[in-house]
Amino acid sequence: MIAPQHGSTPSNESYDTVVVGAGFAGLYMLHRLRGLGLSVRVYEQGGDVGGTWYWNRYPGARCDVESMQYSYSFSEELQQEWEWSERYAPQPEILKYANHVADRFDLRRDIQLNTRVEAAEFHESANRWSVITSDGKAVSATYFILATGCLSNARIPDFKGWDRFQGKTYHTGHWPHDEVDFTGQRVGVVGTGSSAIQSIPIIAGQASHLFVFQRTPNFSVPAHNAPLTPEITRSWKSDYADRRRRAREESRNGILMVISEKGALDDTEEARRREYETGWTRGGISFMASYNNLLFDKPSNDTACAFVRSKIEEIVQDPAVAKLLQPHDHPIGSKRICVDTDYYATFNRPNVTLVDIRSSPIEEILPHGLRTGGKDFELDSIVFGTGFDAMTGSVAKINIKGRDGTTLNQKWAEGPRTYLGLMSASFPNMFIITGPGSPSVLSNMIVSIEQHVDWISDCIGYMRQRGIDCMEATKDAEDDWVTQVNDVASGTLYPQANSWYMGANIPGKPQVFMPYIGGVGVYRQICNDVAGKGYEGFALTSRGRTAAAVAAE
Repeated sequence: MIAPQHGSTPSNESYDTVVVGAGFAGLYMLHRLRGLGLSVRVYEQGGDVGGTWYWNRYPGARCDVESMQYSYSFSEELQQEWEWSERYAPQPEILKYANHVADRFDLRRDIQLNTRVEAAEFHESANRWSVITSDGKAVSATYFILATGCLSNARIPDFKGWDRFQGKTYHTGHWPHDEVDFTGQRVGVVGTGSSAIQSIPIIAGQASHLFVFQRTPNFSVPAHNAPLTPEITRSWKSDYADRRRRAREESRNGILMVISEKGALDDTEEARRREYETGWTRGGISFMASYNNLLFDKPSNDTACAFVRSKIEEIVQDPAVAKLLQPHDHPIGSKRICVDTDYYATFNRPNVTLVDIRSSPIEEILPHGLRTGGKDFELDSIVFGTGFDAMTGSVAKINIKGRDGTTLNQKWAEGPRTYLGLMSASFPNMFIITGPGSPSVLSNMIVSIEQHVDWISDCIGYMRQRGIDCMEATKDAEDDWVTQVNDVASGTLYPQANSWYMGANIPGKPQVFMPYIGGVGVYRQICNDVAGKGYEGFALTSRGRTAAAVAAE
């Protein structure tokens, strides 16, 4: 048992598996492990299940993947019976869905809420993990699984004078559970990323005046959200099995969409304009499917950038404001493209002011507002839409020690290193769901979650059937995979953006492209091939026997 820390006391609690997080990944992981007959304890720092949809309750929060696709596929009864109300489900409905799943499959009895995992240490002599939780307990488990989420660690900017502000402050990633009413208030929103783009139109409708403090403009396309018709719902449910299969095996991002067979420069300028108009009218991230080379060819991408800038110019009445809202520093899609409802039109409202903090950065927070470029803005409330320490931030908060006392934070100091995004060398029996080095945030998260959970479950089943005590990624396999992830990324336009995919939004964080961009279908086949070859690239030992000896039986 690991030495007690932070007032922790050893307990007699022992499980086959400890899972960190009760979002969509943790819930499905628990369900699958139960099916293997394992004892499982899930620790969730929030007050209920739902993960990112528990924390992100900001005004206008909704998914940017269509609801008929952003849902579990593991239960035919569940997907046939659940009824989504809109094309893009709002946060309350997604959270209701997560709670329904927890109740339907009786998952709550193995979940401990309001509990953080503070530390975990692997003990080689016993091939077990000791896990310390915020309630002072130290429990043990054979398998330690991180279902901590990719966008669950909110980034709080370190502005001078933060503690002096006498009004209310909010972060979109940690929104209060009680309703927030900005009626009659002077509100400042800092940031223009996805969450801010969704919330700004709603806040503008309440506030007496809204000041939007923008450092970097983002490309956004309209959602054209609408109620789901019975015809659309019936169409999906009548063919769910094949559609799910195609999303898993044939798509690049786990989302079914029709991708053009042409490159952007294969069309005339007039034909391109028509194609982009069709995508704009259709709405959603499928705009990037207007042509098949927008993420690989810069001249082609430039045509899509020019189109969206022209739409901003059409919508925003003040030419100076329109110019500020037009991105010029990154290819469209190299940051996750935003999906909005009336975002650009909001800047036509007389009670909305756009403030450029790239030319005049925020200097400090004042007792009654903030100062930028020597100008003071009086505010009653400040909303920080400043994003997340993505993909690694939540893992980094846990003091994880593997072999020889090596900490994961030490190992990942120059950037995360994994094999397949599933395991990291020197950390045996520790699995990561949608970790760095997997498609993760570049995909429909539930498709990637289900694939990882199924792979991990099958792997644990394989180990237990063969009496394998310990499994970990080999250093050579990990090195080769990191190289492959980087090589694939370098063939795209993604690294040209200072995005959270690169860790660029966190001061001091190594800038390494973290997700695997080769496609969901390709990645799934790689993982299946690795498993089919007796988990090639992993070291498996069983009571002193090597993987080769086990496989030979």
